[in-house]
Amino acid sequence: MDGVKADGPQGTSMMKPMELADGRLLATCDGPVGRIIFNNPDRMNAMVLAMWDGLKQALDAFAADDTIRVVVLAGAGDRAFVSGADITEFDALRSTAEGVRDYNARSEAADAALVNFPKPTIAEIKGYCVGGGMGLAIACDIRICADDTCMGITAGKLGLGYGYDGVQKLVSVLGPSVAGEILYTAKLFTADEAFSKGMVNEVVARADLADTVAELAGRIAQNAPLTVEAAKATIRAITLSGSGNGREDIDALTAACFASEDYAEGRKAFAEKRKPVFRRR
Repeated sequence: MDGVKADGPQGTSMMKPMELADGRLLATCDGPVGRIIFNNPDRMNAMVLAMWDGLKQALDAFAADDTIRVVVLAGAGDRAFVSGADITEFDALRSTAEGVRDYNARSEAADAALVNFPKPTIAEIKGYCVGGGMGLAIACDIRICADDTCMGITAGKLGLGYGYDGVQKLVSVLGPSVAGEILYTAKLFTADEAFSKGMVNEVVARADLADTVAELAGRIAQNAPLTVEAAKATIRAITLSGSGNGREDIDALTAACFASEDYAEGRKAFAEKRKPVFRRR
């Protein structure tokens, strides 16, 4: 299914559900919360190249939909968030220099779309979160994992090179020491180890994972979207060089919050002791 928009009431997403990469990536929405599902459970949600293309398409659609306030990324099935790249494709797609360049360009475009996505993102992690899967999780703003999660980047066991953007992302989120430990050891870290090293924000029981993420997404979605998006842009500008936003850009985003109808609504709702209704304008 494509991402054609249909008419809908204010506050309701107009994006139809999307099935991408032959159904191996799904994009749906529940009110202001978008969801991207890595749907390749027979291979522990390993990423085929078409899934990277689909991820970028889904993110672009959610970015263009003003009613979407936050996006959750999750894996289908019980065994994994994303277990990495599907290496069965490598002989066909990454066995020549030209093939490697094409594969890397397309997967890196999807990763950049996630890193630079303007709205908050949450990784809902269970089971294996390995290699490119951990890269996807680290690209999200917040990571909540189940207590059975295993996380790591095993490039060192495969002889794969880990590029500048991927390493920069690890260092910016986790610091150089933890990033080095992850890359040098190629170890799989338990959920508790991942939490202690700052890889995830919270560890919860597997049975509580979906509800915990849904509550968090709902809490974010009810806040003023221009304020939240300005905060995200500022965090990215501080932590990631080349994020595209300088001090003047951030100041403009902050000023736009104060000039918005949502700011007036927030003040009015506070005075009237009611919940505000924000419209991103």
